[in-house]
Formats: sequence, C-alpha cells, structure tokens
Amino acid sequence: MKRKTKQLTKLAKRLPLSYLSIALALCAALEAGPAKPLYFDVKDLGEPNESAPVIKPWRTVQLDADYGGQWVVAADLDGDGDAEIVSCENVNNDDVHYTSTAAAQKLDGSLLWRWGEPDVGRKNWHHDVACQIHDWDGDGKREVVLATKGAVVELDGRTGKERRRIKIADDATDCLVFCNLSGGERPTDILVKDRYRRIWACDRAGNLLWSVTDPGGYRTAHQPRPIDLDGDGRDEIMAGYAMLNHDGAVRWVFKSEKVDQARGHLDCARVYRRGETPEDFRIALTCCGANNIAMIDGNGKVLWEVAGHHFESIDIGKVLPDGREPQIVVDIDHQPIGNSPLWVLDESGNLLGQIVSGYCRHHCLLDWTGDGADEILVSRNGALYNRKGRRIGTFVTPGEEPTDKGERSMLIGDMTGDAVPDVMISTTKAVYIYKNTKGKKQPGPAPLGTEFNFTLY
Repeated sequence: MKRKTKQLTKLAKRLPLSYLSIALALCAALEAGPAKPLYFDVKDLGEPNESAPVIKPWRTVQLDADYGGQWVVAADLDGDGDAEIVSCENVNNDDVHYTSTAAAQKLDGSLLWRWGEPDVGRKNWHHDVACQIHDWDGDGKREVVLATKGAVVELDGRTGKERRRIKIADDATDCLVFCNLSGGERPTDILVKDRYRRIWACDRAGNLLWSVTDPGGYRTAHQPRPIDLDGDGRDEIMAGYAMLNHDGAVRWVFKSEKVDQARGHLDCARVYRRGETPEDFRIALTCCGANNIAMIDGNGKVLWEVAGHHFESIDIGKVLPDGREPQIVVDIDHQPIGNSPLWVLDESGNLLGQIVSGYCRHHCLLDWTGDGADEILVSRNGALYNRKGRRIGTFVTPGEEPTDKGERSMLIGDMTGDAVPDVMISTTKAVYIYKNTKGKKQPGPAPLGTEFNFTLY
C-alpha cells in the first residue's frame, strides 16, 4: 500500500491541475485504509428503536458506599459455590495512581469484607486499577491481589486480611499482570509498571526477576501482554512495541511501515491466532497517538496495517460466523460524542462493518442468542448488536441511565454457576448483572466470575 501511494503521488505531479486533487484524494484514501464497509454501515444515535427488547438486570448490587468503586472483578472468594464481586477505589495524582480500597460483596449486596483507606481515593476510573483475583499459591482458594502505594498486597479472599506485602516502587502501580516466566505449572509471577516507561517482573516471593525501561526504545503499553510464542512453558511479554523473552531481554521490536510510532505507544495487543511456531501466530495491535492498527506474526513481521484513525481496544471473535476466520472488532476513539465508530475487520484488514454510536470506547463480544455468532456489546448505550450491525437488545440500568458524563465498564463472566458467560455493567454506584439464558456453555473448566480486568487506558 505504501508503494502504491508513492507511485500515485509521483504520477499526480505530472497530471494537469484538474486531475491533481483527484489523485491526491485517492492517495489519502489509500493511507487512511478502507472507506466503505462490505456488509453493514449503521448509525445508532438517540433513543433505541422500540423493536429492540429491553434486557433487565438479573441482579443489581449496590456498591459499598465507602469502599466500593467502578473497578470490578469477580470470583468465588469464600468457597460457597456462588460468585462474589470485589470493587475498588483509586488515587490519581498527575497520572500516577494506586489502589486505595477494596470491598468484597455477595450478589445480594451484603458485605464480605473491606480493605484500605476510604477517604483518599475516587470511585470512577480513567485507567487500569491494579486489583485482580487469582489463586496465587495454588491451594484452590482465590486471593485478591492489588497494588497500592509502594507495595503489592495479597489479601485472603475469604476474609480480606492481609497475608503479605511485596515492596515495589511508589509509581509501579499502573496495572498488575500475572504471568509464567519461571516455567512452572501455572502463572505465579507478576508484572507491575509505571505509566509509560518501566516494567518490573517479580516471582511469587517478591524477588525481582528483571526490569526494563523503554523496551525496544519505545514507551510501554498500558497492559503488558503475556504470550508463550515458542511453546516452552514460559511467557514472552509484549511490553509495548517490543516483545521480551521470559528473562526480559528484547526478542524483537515491531516496526511500522506507515506511521511514526514515537508519536505514542502500544494501546492494545491481542492474539488473533495461535500457532505451533512463532511464524504461525497472528497478533493484532493498535498504536495510540500514531493512529494505526496492524497485524503481525509471532516474529514481529508486519502483515498489514491500516493507518489514519485513533484505534484503541480490540476484541477477537466470530461476528460473521459463516465459515470465515475470526474478526477483529476495534473502536476509534478521540471522536466527538455522537460520532464514535466501531469497526469490524477481517484477518486481512478489510472493513466488513461499521457501527457509529454515541460512544463505542468500551465493548466486548458474547454469544447472547445461542446462534453460534458473537454479538457486539457496547457499554455506554447498553446496546447489543447482531451480525448485521442491528441493535437487537438494550441492557438497561434502572435508575441510572447513561449520560455524556462518566463512563461505564462492561465485563463478561459466569456469575450464575451454569458455565454460560453472563454480562456485567459497572458504574460508580452499582454492578448490574444480566443472566445469559440462551448462550452456550463454555468448553473446559468454567470458573465462576470474570477473567482479569483491563481497561487499556
């Protein structure tokens, strides 16, 4: 594409002025990527169509007024066979932030435990809040692990009591990632990071394994992404534009052929396809500030790029399930409220569909209808879109409808114990849980609760 654009530019210089604008417009269109979706182009603004049914919450959990916040993760904390939620507040000072509270609640709203300082933080998020649920010691019970100022704190999932603290740098609290760097049977190592420069890797005992600053000469991603590329049982880490080996050494660096990566940082990296060798892997990634989305293999080789838009978060799934490969669902941010695009791309970067709504920044995929296709869910307007981009349902939050101010988080996980993924919307006041009555059970073990939570902010 880059070569074609250069050729057209050279040709344009030899054309009469009347044709010059046409040629330059064509060059710009090629650089900006696909212009017209192949299957659907939908605008969904204003009030939803009456034909789209209202989806009411199965449970509403009012968050603890003093310790609860919009950041939410869920699991069976006390071993009773039911899911509990953990919500958090956070402190933010000049884009350096840390977890300040945590509150565990049962789905009837009753309090299991509280932790932290309720008078210093805020309930809303605009970035990751470093709090996850994980069976860190392998005893079959879940711990709540969070990063507060100067320490990673491990809490007993049942009681909320502090089990131990691991000292970290005061600003190494941007997010918390579990990974397997040591080659054990399960992820017991952790990654912590500051906002954009440095990542630290520690084992479960808190021993420093390695640290890296400006990996590959670029800023870090919001979320380091563990991926075992070579099948040796140890994770490689997509730390930003650099892929690191399990020991922290740079394995390779993504080099765009279309944009200046130094203008920003890696926003999101998601495995599109796994393979037997690194060459067989496919990884989709977005470039914040550089306005780019790309597909690369497990050696960092660029397969395609689409530049010209501020792409952010990626979901991978089968929105169009008719025998084709999975699709990439990605939002385009930094747009005015009311003009927020969500794109569906195929494995070659072709634009299959577009949905424009008030704000598409936070989204996920889920088979809600049981037809084998993934529906697209958008948190701000609570919309459920089908394979044609048509709204087929609206998740409502009674008494707390969305506005242009503030954001809403959306999570997927089994909250009812039937091994079918459900939907959660969280605000600063409550968590709304929607039971998936038509979806299919997931293959393999299906633990209660959500996966790890990441906003990619």
